[in-house]
Amino acid sequence: MEPMKPMEPMKPMEPMKPLDFGPPWWPKELGQPASSGGQNDIHYAFFPEARRLAIRRGDTVTLHDTGDHRIGGVQAQGGSMRFTSQSGEVRVEDLPQVK
Repeated sequence: MEPMKPMEPMKPMEPMKPLDFGPPWWPKELGQPASSGGQNDIHYAFFPEARRLAIRRGDTVTLHDTGDHRIGGVQAQGGSMRFTSQSGEVRVEDLPQVK
């Protein structure tokens, strides 16, 4: 019986490439969001320092003043978005829209 041949060492794996979500769709002056995401055709990006929430529905982007809310989780249903904050649930419609 012939002895086993030594195994060939494993080759190192290539590092993963970062995901490319394309260019930012929110105003550049807001910088990088603390959180962002989306469901269906509605996307959001939260900027706590600027106290702004950017919402994109299709090709339309709106900005909202978040006041003292620290936006957390998001839920989108029927074309509306609701967010969790330290004060409870907040509807986008309840946040003042800014230009």
